[in-house]
Amino acid sequence: MSEQASGDAPVRRTRRDPRTRRRAIVEAAAALIVEGGGTGLTHRRVAARARVPLGATTYYFASLGELRTEALRHLADQLEEELAGLRREVADTGDDPAALAGKLHAYLSDRTRVRTDTALYFAGARSPELRPLALRWFNGLVETLSPHTGPDAARAVAVFVDGATVHAVLHDEPLGRTDLTRALTALLRPRTPGGAERGRG
Repeated sequence: MSEQASGDAPVRRTRRDPRTRRRAIVEAAAALIVEGGGTGLTHRRVAARARVPLGATTYYFASLGELRTEALRHLADQLEEELAGLRREVADTGDDPAALAGKLHAYLSDRTRVRTDTALYFAGARSPELRPLALRWFNGLVETLSPHTGPDAARAVAVFVDGATVHAVLHDEPLGRTDLTRALTALLRPRTPGGAERGRG
């Protein structure tokens, strides 16, 4: 992702621009959520990460819950940017399983991206009001793939991607390209008992 929250690049300190300072606080909270899965988020830790006075976090956000929601929205917006790039790529490759497997492997190999996804999943599981943010990626992927694969296959692929994401988190590495290609081929090129490929859903 172009502006993925990460602990590798500390947020610059801001003094006079309220909008920039608020964004720095949100980005710091997002980075901490990605690193810790949303546990242990405090105003003090966010302020230290954003390099702002402790009072700045409570000045811009009435509660820690409000700050957490804004940080999760920021992460979801980043995933939308990722989907925009995927739409352009899929327009060229269509429903080719090998091409999609390559893109999926690159995504699953990026630990920060995967942790961002899982942070949103867990937030949605704990708080129903945050579920729309958590579902942005799934719904966006279905919307992106449907014109090329049909809606049924697109949903099946999106469900598989969710599972592959959890697998990557728990195993510290993604499924290999060969395994991904086989799985996507089965989802995108299902065969009848006689061996013929079925049409799109």
